[in-house]
Amino acid sequence: MLPRTRDDYDNAKTSKIRLTFTKRYLRVTWFRGLVFVALSCILLFTIYIRWDNNFTPDTSEKQFDDTFERPVETLVQTQFHPPIYTPAHTPTSAPTHTTTYTETHTSVVHDTINWKERQNAVREAFKHAWGGYVRDAWGCDEYHPISHRGSNLTGIGIGFTIVDSLDTLLIMDLKEEFQHARDWVSNSLNFEQNGSVNVFETTIRVLGGLLSAYHLAGNDTLFLSKAIDLGDRLLGAFSSSSGIPYASVNLSSKQGIPAHFVGGASSTSEATTLQLEFKYLSHLTGNEKYWKKAEEVMFKIDSLQKLDGLVPIYLDPHSGNFVGSTITLGARGDSYYEYLLKQYLQTSRTEPIYLRMYDQSMDGVKSRLVNYSSPSKLLYIGELLNDDFNPKMDHLVCFMGGNFALGVTHGKTVREINHFNFKELEDLRIGKELTKTCTEMYFRTATGLAPEIVYFTGSSDSEKDISIKRFDSHNLLRPETVESLFIMWRLTGDVQYREWGWKIFEAFEKHTKFEGGGYTSLEDVTSTSPGRRDKMETFWLAETLKYFYLLFGPNDQIPLDKYVFNTEAHPLPIFIPRRKVRGQGWNRQ
Repeated sequence: MLPRTRDDYDNAKTSKIRLTFTKRYLRVTWFRGLVFVALSCILLFTIYIRWDNNFTPDTSEKQFDDTFERPVETLVQTQFHPPIYTPAHTPTSAPTHTTTYTETHTSVVHDTINWKERQNAVREAFKHAWGGYVRDAWGCDEYHPISHRGSNLTGIGIGFTIVDSLDTLLIMDLKEEFQHARDWVSNSLNFEQNGSVNVFETTIRVLGGLLSAYHLAGNDTLFLSKAIDLGDRLLGAFSSSSGIPYASVNLSSKQGIPAHFVGGASSTSEATTLQLEFKYLSHLTGNEKYWKKAEEVMFKIDSLQKLDGLVPIYLDPHSGNFVGSTITLGARGDSYYEYLLKQYLQTSRTEPIYLRMYDQSMDGVKSRLVNYSSPSKLLYIGELLNDDFNPKMDHLVCFMGGNFALGVTHGKTVREINHFNFKELEDLRIGKELTKTCTEMYFRTATGLAPEIVYFTGSSDSEKDISIKRFDSHNLLRPETVESLFIMWRLTGDVQYREWGWKIFEAFEKHTKFEGGGYTSLEDVTSTSPGRRDKMETFWLAETLKYFYLLFGPNDQIPLDKYVFNTEAHPLPIFIPRRKVRGQGWNRQ
């Protein structure tokens, strides 16, 4: 072999370099080709799925022409899970398993019930109740069916029952009855009276009723003018040194009047459940004074020390501080938490401060108040008495089932939301389980109706989850459970909520309907002879029957993403606030 020359070495080196580059080029080309094939497969699969979803025939539409008879997906979970937060108290018989909760679409239930007939049954129940009131107590604030008489909270009354029922009459399309009521408002409703009224009750029932009627009646200025007159009189309650409203107000002098208990303290829920109505009144009139007074209360509340977002149930209107340490989502505390969420929703989510306050308070509820009964592991919300956990739950708390779910979806259905985070799934689960617990408060009594208050048992050897004390066994025709059933039905589409609602309605019909006209409260739901109380609360017409009617009706009637219901079930439209009527437009520093 001849010796290699310099040129041979150069040629060999060049060939080696070329070979190296060729190998690198082939590897890069192969990798790019692999990526291209993978992306193409993903793209083709996505196109196929979308095509399949868009063009697969909707057999439910063809088979079920009636809106009330379309199949819906069952979303209620039958299993129970512990809270994701570690409770500050020790949960009673808390479940020990740690099954991860996921929102799943389980079996499809073909709903063949004629819900229109059931809705009409509710409408007939309203007409029966209204007819007795018209005959025996027309113009009076309250109705007593057994004695066939009415009574007033002030001298000549301000028509609590009539005004509270205006929007129900409109929603149920009772034209003649509504015209009769409107004529009374036009000719007889007079707020110039030398008498005191509860600020909270008058705001949620009368002011809220007038504002809702104004909107639903096509902006009927009669109702707005009456609302302005009443709103100006109620402003007198805010004359305290702290801006926290007094419990009552004199309608004529417009002077605030302290409560006759707890040293003149105002209930926390009453002081913080005026905001939806006053803000909407400012929105309609362009006058910021109503908004500003109501908003200053929330600014003051936010500055006070809380327990994980939870607040005591009394406020001193002079100092503006909390009184006592009792914390409950029942009487005197309930609607504070309700209105935190609804203030955020009412103004088209333009005031995020209220969502932050709501989220903080719900964290406190989950860590300190949520518990489970024994033996059935029913989820309930207890109370704190001097920092000690008390397994007592008012029927009033049952609004929270729907409220938890509303806080997750903000009025949209679960099917419209693409993704839920873990906290949202947990809140939705709690809402479902609490609603289920509230129906058990009905189904476990002799009458099928819930008492005012229940106690949950936690002993491992207990045979009953619920105990009812004699003085708590009455039923006042309250709406909270039906309210949650309505909201849960609208948001989840699970027909079980309608079924439970119908069962409860039948129990009301059986035990509270008074053949002489009207409906009555009951003395003892645990007895097959429950006894009657001679009173029909105005919220039976304004709330309970309205929620039943909407529960059994079409979903486009008062949609939850277009309206907020005040705590007396008066629907108020969601709006975008104008800057000039937003008061302080406050935020945390």
